[in-house]
Amino acid sequence: MPDLVGLDAAADPSVWERLGFAVVDRVSTFARVAIRLGAPGQKISGWALDGVALDTDIDGLMTTAAPPAAAERARHPNGTVAIDHLVVLSPRPARTIAALAAVGLDVRGERRTNQYGAPYTQTFFRIGRPVLELIGPDTPTDDGPARFFGLAFTVADLDATAEFFGDRLGRVKDAVQPGRRIATLRREAGAGLPLAFMSAGASAVDLQDPGGSGA
Repeated sequence: MPDLVGLDAAADPSVWERLGFAVVDRVSTFARVAIRLGAPGQKISGWALDGVALDTDIDGLMTTAAPPAAAERARHPNGTVAIDHLVVLSPRPARTIAALAAVGLDVRGERRTNQYGAPYTQTFFRIGRPVLELIGPDTPTDDGPARFFGLAFTVADLDATAEFFGDRLGRVKDAVQPGRRIATLRREAGAGLPLAFMSAGASAVDLQDPGGSGA
């Protein structure tokens, strides 16, 4: 099963440093995943998956070369310890699920909801320690490709992270996963892509597949 080892993000490295991320040579590292900052494009433009060939097009999600991870485990002043999940949007989720299956990523769970209006489904995959959360409508909307949207990080102490960010972070609220909480970084913080921060606990995959082989 392919593991996530890298991401290319159109984010300003100096802004991420001000947001409390450790950045070395334009790269910020979270466990095994290295994020290359300042990449061309918008938000997240590509990912590196262990075992998946460079330049593979997975329904519009392009694989890239992994940036070098930091030699030592990074300590992020904002309290981040790992990537919790990567969010991908698709107008035709069944097509995207088939493309992910073709490179070895199998569905590990799903959740249907209409909490934001039109019904949609969250489909979950394990990509190493992080979870891939694919969001798509129950009824396909167009023939466009899937696209990367944003990231959620696990933090050691969400209250301390909220204090660090102050009014740059939205309200802390209960997450979908029982016993966990989440808060979203405000757009005005200038991260360059949507970011959220979560307290530690079981992931969506772990809750739906407690007997599985989650990392």
